[in-house]
Amino acid sequence: MGETGNHDHGPPPPQGAPPPQPPPPNLALSRGPIWAPDEQLQHLHYCIHSNPKWHEAVLLAFQHYIVMLGTIVLIASTLVPRMGGNHGDKARVIQALLFMSGINTLLQTLLGTRLPTVMGASLAFYLPVLSIINDTMDKNFNSDHDRFLYTMRTIQGSLIVSSFVNIILGYSKAWGNFTRLFSPVILVAVVSVVSLGLFMRGFPLLANCVEIGLPMLILLIISQQYLKQILPRGRSVLERYALLFCIGIIWAFAAILTVSGAYNNVKEQTKTSCRIDRSYLLSSAPWIKVPYPFQWGTPIFRASHVFGMMGAALVSSAESTGAFFAAARLAGATPPPAHVLSRSIGLHGIGLLLVGIFGSVVGTTASVENVGLLGLTRIGSRRVVQISTAFMIFFSIFGKFGAFFASIPLPIFGAIYCVVLGIVVAVGISFTQFANTNSMRNHYVLGITLFLGVSIAEYFVLNTSPDGHGPVKTQGGWFNDILNTIFSSSPTVAMIVGVLLDNTLEAKHTASERGMPWWGPFQHRKGDVRNDEFYSYPLRIHEFFPTRFL
Repeated sequence: MGETGNHDHGPPPPQGAPPPQPPPPNLALSRGPIWAPDEQLQHLHYCIHSNPKWHEAVLLAFQHYIVMLGTIVLIASTLVPRMGGNHGDKARVIQALLFMSGINTLLQTLLGTRLPTVMGASLAFYLPVLSIINDTMDKNFNSDHDRFLYTMRTIQGSLIVSSFVNIILGYSKAWGNFTRLFSPVILVAVVSVVSLGLFMRGFPLLANCVEIGLPMLILLIISQQYLKQILPRGRSVLERYALLFCIGIIWAFAAILTVSGAYNNVKEQTKTSCRIDRSYLLSSAPWIKVPYPFQWGTPIFRASHVFGMMGAALVSSAESTGAFFAAARLAGATPPPAHVLSRSIGLHGIGLLLVGIFGSVVGTTASVENVGLLGLTRIGSRRVVQISTAFMIFFSIFGKFGAFFASIPLPIFGAIYCVVLGIVVAVGISFTQFANTNSMRNHYVLGITLFLGVSIAEYFVLNTSPDGHGPVKTQGGWFNDILNTIFSSSPTVAMIVGVLLDNTLEAKHTASERGMPWWGPFQHRKGDVRNDEFYSYPLRIHEFFPTRFL
């Protein structure tokens, strides 16, 4: 039997650390290219300061006039009958809205942001106007026309006083300082929601007469996007003018249906939406009528209505700001600096003052649908939009000619909005490239801002009665009007929620993730060398303005 012993040879020698393993391959790189962020879109035919030939510019400008006309007709057709106005009153209201849109667009493109944005009629003023209409129901008038005139004068007074909200916010630089709190994360939400909040003007408006609206939508997409692949020689023509061709074809189709009696035995709402002769504008519009100050009479000032209109003025500033950022991107410009936004909102207030003096039924705001048209045609030229003001002013004075185009059925405009408003949503999403899209913190801020921006506004809209009374119901009617107006606006809600979350949740430690190194230089007058190229006043006008107003 062999002896066994406990042979202790000491601890085992230490083993060396395993050699470092190479990092796993980046599958994203191996599967395709990674597109670098691009501040200015490279696929535009004309940017903000390049101009098409004159005959092309005139046709493109006419398209801008047609696109903005739909909202004006929709607002006038909805509000004027509630105010007691007849078809003649509706025609004059449309003329006033067109005239002031032309004047304010020209002012904004010359002295405001200098971006190619059309200043059209704003739905933000809808609830305050409904509140004024509701208050006049309890008064006794000799006729409905007298009630209409009284309502218009009250709206005028409210618009005049509320305009000072924007004038003060703008020229005090308060609005520009507020926008410095933005980041690319907030821009995504604000720009996207400024279009998403108008979804009721898309397919729901189209579906009021689906046999006209749906063919318009399909024909526009096919002719503007697919047909250019079949006919490469006509690519530029189709991209720029397909909208006009489609409107002409579907409008003629609607006329054939109307004349053939297809809508003789249908509901009244269907007749209004589908027939081309239900607006009664051609028969009631004057041949020549120049809008003039206080054309409805002396303005009436009532404090209870002024506060609601102030809320609408604030909302229109928020909506315009979102549209300005989208327009800058689609025009090949850099984001507008804070001082440019300040002067634009101040000038917007002066525009509201003029709107009140000339007697429009609602105020103006930057037209989101016309911003989408910049992307649809790939023409971001400032001159084109300035030429479009000539059409607005001309057709506002020569009423019969303007009434002819105003008789286009609204479902055709609904089809157009489905496309152009969708483009603005996509432009808003494109701002994600300047922030860290893999940051869970950014996901949280952006997700809540987008969802609440749409959800809160939709709650307020759904719970607003036909007479304009919203969910906020306190003893102070003026207080109710302010809150109901502000929280019925998706861009305003998104702006409030986004600024609050983005600037309080680890804001300093996540500045790079938020995209602030990219965003910061644009907020200062000399922060980017291109600011003067895009936003300086023309013809050395800046030499006549105090520096604090530039």
